[in-house]
Amino acid sequence: MALTEDLVTTVSTKGQVILPKAIRQRRDWEPGTRLIVEETPDGVLLRQAPAFAPTAQGAAFGILPYNGEPKTLEEMDAGVLAEANRRYKRSTDPDT
Repeated sequence: MALTEDLVTTVSTKGQVILPKAIRQRRDWEPGTRLIVEETPDGVLLRQAPAFAPTAQGAAFGILPYNGEPKTLEEMDAGVLAEANRRYKRSTDPDT
């Protein structure tokens, strides 16, 4: 469908607008998709809302308390590898 093709819809008495199926399919907008409505000089712009609100690094860093000596990069790498191996074994081992 060309972007220049005019598609027409109607505003209901409840203020609802039905988006044409072709647009919903092309955008992968399923029922329940949250959209940001932005008024522009040319009209109204609809953008899909992000799944999660933006979070500053400082707002999330250090939320979980840790009482102990800081881990080295090598210790962190080993822990990540051990967990990946544990998860991979569980998902591929038919006996678990």
